[in-house]
Amino acid sequence: MTELKGFQKQYLKGLAHHLKPLVIIGQQGITPALMASIEEALHAHELIKVRFNDFKEKETKESLTLEIIKGSGASLVSAIGHMLILYRPCKITEKRKIKLPRTPAAS
Repeated sequence: MTELKGFQKQYLKGLAHHLKPLVIIGQQGITPALMASIEEALHAHELIKVRFNDFKEKETKESLTLEIIKGSGASLVSAIGHMLILYRPCKITEKRKIKLPRTPAAS
């Protein structure tokens, strides 16, 4: 997946604002079941929130985030506090639910 541009991230953050976390990372950390849940959620929704429940250290959250991104092929939209927003478009172009802007909106 190509790197998201700043205005695309802002657009996705706006779409994700009202979403509830679909995946919650607990004490077990990253397990095959957790990665399967992330994969399923990304396939169904393209844009998801992931919440860290038991990890308070910033370095731990960063390493887990990198592992999730590498394993899922998703792009990191935002990581604030205990929440991640991930985006991965559907592989089938006709079935994509989210159409990313190609140019910044004129203000």
